[in-house]
Amino acid sequence: MNSSGVLDGADLRILCGPTGAGKSALALALAEAHGLTILAADSRQVYTGFDIGTAKPTAAEQARVPHEGIDLVDPAARYSAAAWASHADAVLRRVGAERVLIVGGTGLYLRALVAPLFEEPAIDPVRRAALAAELDEQDTATLRRWVLHCDPARAHLGRTQLLRALEVALLAGRRISDLHREAARASRWRARWLVVDPREALHARIAHRLDDMLHAGWLDEVRALAARVPSGAPAWKACGYQALRAVVAGDIGLDNARHAILVSTRQYAKRQRTWFRHQLKAAAVTHIDPRSAGAAEAAARWWREDRSA
Repeated sequence: MNSSGVLDGADLRILCGPTGAGKSALALALAEAHGLTILAADSRQVYTGFDIGTAKPTAAEQARVPHEGIDLVDPAARYSAAAWASHADAVLRRVGAERVLIVGGTGLYLRALVAPLFEEPAIDPVRRAALAAELDEQDTATLRRWVLHCDPARAHLGRTQLLRALEVALLAGRRISDLHREAARASRWRARWLVVDPREALHARIAHRLDDMLHAGWLDEVRALAARVPSGAPAWKACGYQALRAVVAGDIGLDNARHAILVSTRQYAKRQRTWFRHQLKAAAVTHIDPRSAGAAEAAARWWREDRSA
């Protein structure tokens, strides 16, 4: 290990891309062929019991390849990018970075691992709770408009990150984007990225996967979860779960819920694409279309690349 904390000659390999792109199938094949452990970088797969709607690896898939980063906390627990990065760091050191394939689409988690996190300013918990109660009543479009004014560099992100940007800007008087530049911790890892994206086929793939999830019993999963998981639990924020909980409650029909989930999932995929386009260093990125005939071999070549590059 060198003085910066980066492991010599052991660049991380991160397979990422928008939701529904086909990351899991490609990652499973790659990990199985090379005897790797998959480390999931997914902010919703960390919650126990939220399985079908988060596309969590099945028992059969986990039997094929060891998985880390899933089922880490109770659905009612709050879990942060920093906590995931700490877990990931421990896995990488225990298993060996050269034997771990990181797979996921949660950009904030990936950034927390490979890029410096800022030293968080102190915020009064009473003021934070009061502001959170007020902001939770606003829709995401309104939050995005506000962030455009106070921290425009973060306005393209998801609801959780928008709330965080407003919280820091309003209560600490600083932009998170500025803090990332000015008060960053030292980076611990280098990374090379394989961005999986089927391009124009993504919308159709998302719709197909949604129907597969519904046929696999997603609504029954939500019905069982609704009976035991508090309505305010953070795990419910996973894409689609709120809509299906409304179906269980009798507030909307399944067709309307399916449409709402489809729209929100496609919007989320768009934000992920934006993140990968703007946050990753082009020199460290390889792009792949999972539909191409040589996708598996291209992924294998990417894995075998000189790790000292």
